[in-house]
Amino acid sequence: MFLNHYYHSVDRKGRIVIPSEFREKLQETVFLTPGIENCIFLYTESEWKRFYQRVASLSLTRKEARDFMRLFLSSAASAEIDPQGRVMLPTHLRNYAQIDKKVVLAGVGNRIEIWSEENWNNYMKNLEGKFEAIAESIEMIEPIHGD
Repeated sequence: MFLNHYYHSVDRKGRIVIPSEFREKLQETVFLTPGIENCIFLYTESEWKRFYQRVASLSLTRKEARDFMRLFLSSAASAEIDPQGRVMLPTHLRNYAQIDKKVVLAGVGNRIEIWSEENWNNYMKNLEGKFEAIAESIEMIEPIHGD
């Protein structure tokens, strides 16, 4: 499980360092896709296979499913983590996520989200003070207790 968030820089070749806490849970190959809210989703190979099976099971008779498959899968890329713990972010995904020099890598359970630092800070600022209201508005499988 991926938790926490880390600030990093993008080098001149478009690579970022994966934090060691995340690297421990990753295989050599990772999968990068466009994410929601203009970030990049990074999946392990096993999570990617699981997610791909769900996408592949969408009905091709539904236009929204075909559109999603085309947009999502045609923009996906596999990448290798190099010996220094870096991964190359493809140009089209950096452009999509508006990533230039500074990034935030956020662990969100089964994936890592890669955000431009500016977009992350704006997103988090918009959520400031809303945690309780958001928590109350979603349906949890089990309530969170201090028990």
